[in-house]
Amino acid sequence: MKVLVLGSGVVGVTTAWYLSRAGHEVEVVDRREGPALETSFANAGEISPGYSAPWAGPGVPIKAIKWLLMKHGPLVWRPAVDPAMWRWIFAMLANCTSARYARNKARMVPLAEYSRDLLRELRAETGIAYDERSKGTLQLFRDQRQVDGTGGDIEVLKQFGVPFEVLDSEGCIRAEPALANVRGKFAGGLRLPGDETGDCRMFTEKLTELTRARGVSFRFGVTAAGFVQDGSEIAGLATSEGTLTADAYVVATGPYTPLLLRPLGLHVPIYPIKGYSITVPIENAERAPESTVMDETYKVAITRLGDRIRVGGTAAISGYDLGLNQTRRETLEFSVNDLFPGGGNTAKASFWTGLRPMTPDGPPLIGKTRYSNLYVNSGHGTLGWTMACGSGHVMADIISGKAPHIDVAERLSGTGGLVGG
Repeated sequence: MKVLVLGSGVVGVTTAWYLSRAGHEVEVVDRREGPALETSFANAGEISPGYSAPWAGPGVPIKAIKWLLMKHGPLVWRPAVDPAMWRWIFAMLANCTSARYARNKARMVPLAEYSRDLLRELRAETGIAYDERSKGTLQLFRDQRQVDGTGGDIEVLKQFGVPFEVLDSEGCIRAEPALANVRGKFAGGLRLPGDETGDCRMFTEKLTELTRARGVSFRFGVTAAGFVQDGSEIAGLATSEGTLTADAYVVATGPYTPLLLRPLGLHVPIYPIKGYSITVPIENAERAPESTVMDETYKVAITRLGDRIRVGGTAAISGYDLGLNQTRRETLEFSVNDLFPGGGNTAKASFWTGLRPMTPDGPPLIGKTRYSNLYVNSGHGTLGWTMACGSGHVMADIISGKAPHIDVAERLSGTGGLVGG
């Protein structure tokens, strides 16, 4: 079967990899000049199955008000006359209950765990290197209230057998020795030793070349104008280079997925949530993190990537705006300098922003639409790097007519799934 994959971020390229391994003829199309130049370009670098959780949860509406008022708050909202924004916000608020949080996290953790295991298999098989480390994630709590509020997450981790450690401040220092320099600024932490780190862009670029070696073709610099319908099927994709045809089509275009599907009468619950990162050159390795430290107060991830520190955070609800905001940079600089002073030189950091494809309940959308040969693999939010391999394999299984190794049927049939207008 010939399959056309739209999008060459980490989700699109892993999908192409597993489709090729399943024996399909695959072509990847992207409007950018190369792979991983949008959401996958400079994300936080976390591969965090244990940290896979919905943003929508109990207490979030109250926390959101606090975050909006904080000097270095993790949330920014720019209200606009945008029906999609308001629909997404109301749907997200509807998921801020204990029952829905538990259900949605229970959907996300198995996919993330499966994906992490597949990534390890891929690494062993191909020898691919991407500044990877397997030293876990430390969720760092600056006050005791945060430590005391971990009960619900811990129950889900226990449910799925995810290893974890609840640490006091000295335990945090044993996990991340550089934190000894700021002893007294944190109360404890939740460590997830099974998590990994790595440069998503580097991985995607290298996997692109490995995928090419398997015979997959890539068309870069090609803009998709829309799908050509033929009754209940897709007959082709109109592009800047003419109409491209295939037996099946996979939309893996991240935050732009709703714009591409809307003309077909498909309204997917994905909205772009803007995030920022800085990439800081390390100047003193002994004062830098060993792996990922999640600064829970400011929702900032601080990750070691080779000789660099990647610092990512902020959730800006502001549509498709890609402008760089200096205030957001100051927040990221504050967090890394406060916890790892002297580790890196933030004055020499590169500054980046990208759009996360967020669903209001948390889990991504993976499966077939009401068009018989049109599929979606999108909506991973902040977890595209964490869930990429698993999502790509599930997508390849579905297209190949095989039962996926993990159950996604409930997600696809639910009200948050792939629905028509």
